[in-house]
Amino acid sequence: MKRFHVHLHVDDLNRSIGFYSQLFAAQPARTESDYAKWMLEDPPVNFAISTRGSKPGIDHLGIQTDDAEELAALKARAQAADMALLDEGTTTCCYARSEKHWITDPQGVAWEHFHTLDNIPVFNEAPQPAPDAAPACCAPRDSRATAKQASSCC
Repeated sequence: MKRFHVHLHVDDLNRSIGFYSQLFAAQPARTESDYAKWMLEDPPVNFAISTRGSKPGIDHLGIQTDDAEELAALKARAQAADMALLDEGTTTCCYARSEKHWITDPQGVAWEHFHTLDNIPVFNEAPQPAPDAAPACCAPRDSRATAKQASSCC
C-alpha cells in the first residue's frame, strides 16, 4: 500500500499540534521539539509539520511506499514521464532513514517518493547548513529548479 505524504512548515508547533489533533481526531504518532507526524489510516496519509523552513505553508508532497518494489515502480513512472529526478538513495531526514528520490511538478512543487527503513533520533544526519543558508526540510531548496540541479538538506 502507498500512503500520501504532506509536509507543512508551521510557526507555532504546539498550537498546530492542537489544531491537527482535533482535525484528525488523533494525537501525533511522533513528536519532537521541531516536528510532529500523524500516520492516518482513514484516509491513508503521512501528515507532517515542522518549524524548519523559510515560511509557513506546504514544503512538499509525496508518496510513501511500504516496500522497495513500490518505490522502484514510482521511480520508473517518473522516468517514463521524462521528469527530472534527484535520486538521494539511502538518506536521513525527518527523524527517519529512507530510500528516496525527488521530482518537481510543472508548478515547481517538490514531490518526494520514499520508503522508510528505520527511525533515527535526529532530524537528519547531514552536516548543518551555513548560518546564512535558507533553512529547508528535506525538499530540494529551489523546487522550481530541475531536480538534477537542486540540492537537498538531506
